[in-house]
Amino acid sequence: MNIQQLEYLIAVDKYKHFGKAAQSCFITQPTLSAMIQKFEDELDVKVFDRTTHPIRTTDVGIQLIEKARQVIDAVNDLKNQASLLNNVLAGKLNLGIIPTTSSYILPEEIFSFLQENTKIELSVKEMTTDNIIKALKSGELDAGIISTPYDAASEFYQQFLFNEELMIYSSEKVSKDTFVLPEDVDSTKVWLLEEGNCLRTQFENICMLKENSLKPKNLDFLASNINTLIQMVDKVGGLTIIPELAVPQLSAQQKEKIMRFRKPFPFREISMIYYKPTYKQKILDEMAASIKKSLKGKLNYDKSPEDYTGVKPQ
Repeated sequence: MNIQQLEYLIAVDKYKHFGKAAQSCFITQPTLSAMIQKFEDELDVKVFDRTTHPIRTTDVGIQLIEKARQVIDAVNDLKNQASLLNNVLAGKLNLGIIPTTSSYILPEEIFSFLQENTKIELSVKEMTTDNIIKALKSGELDAGIISTPYDAASEFYQQFLFNEELMIYSSEKVSKDTFVLPEDVDSTKVWLLEEGNCLRTQFENICMLKENSLKPKNLDFLASNINTLIQMVDKVGGLTIIPELAVPQLSAQQKEKIMRFRKPFPFREISMIYYKPTYKQKILDEMAASIKKSLKGKLNYDKSPEDYTGVKPQ
C-alpha cells in the first residue's frame, strides 16, 4: 500500500469512472485499475462495485476512503510543516474564484504571486459562489474568492481582500464628470448576468429592474461573464454594471462609456473564504497579503473610503 494508491481511490470515488479518474491523476486507466486492484487484494476488501454505471463505492469502501483522505491530509500537513521549517512556501492549493473577479486578478495579482513562489502548485477554477461553497464542503477546494458578505458562507473563515466600486457601462459616450442616481437608471435597458450571479443580485439591489426592452422577443439570453455584457451594450445598446477592476481592460473608446453613481458610491467586498485552521494557512495568508499589496492604491475605495460608507450592496 502507498500514498499514490490512496489518491487513486479518492479520485475514482469522486468521478465514479476509472477513465476520468485516471485522467485527473495523469496516468493511464490500466495502471490506475491495476493499482486499485492491488490495494483491494492486499486488504482483501472490495472498494468499488464495477458492475454498476456509474461505479458505486461499497459501504466498506466509503469508510476506507474517508480514512484515506485523513492520511493524505496528514501527509500534506507533514510536507507543509517541513517547508515552513525550511522557510519555503510550497504545496498544492485548489482555489475557486467567482467569474466576475477571476479574469481581473488572475492575470495580474495571482500570476505575480506564483512567479514569486515557484514551489506552489495552484489549481484555479472559475465557479459560482454556491458551487464554491459546495466544493469547500466536499473538500474539492481549499479556498474560494467570493463577494461577501454571503449568508451561506457564514461557517467559513473570511479573509478580506479588497473593496471595488460598481460602475455603469453605457452604450452612450458620457461626460467624464457624469454621475447618476440609481433611480435615474433606465431599468428597461439593463443587461444582466444570469440568475444566481452575485453581481446581478447587487445590481438588482441598487436599481429597480424590469425586463430589458432592447432584447428581441424571441431571444432567451443569460450571460455568464461581464465581457459578454459589454459586447451586448456595444452592439445592441443599453447599459450594464461592471466592477472597477474591469475598467483597465477596456479600450480607450470603451472607457468613455463609463459612468459612476453619485455618492455614496456602491461597491462590493471581495474576500477569501476557507475552513480554519488549515495546514495550508501560510500559503493562504501569503496569497491574501500579496493580492492586497498589489491592489493597494489602485482602487477608488482606498483613496476615499468615506465616499462609500454604508452603501455596500448585500
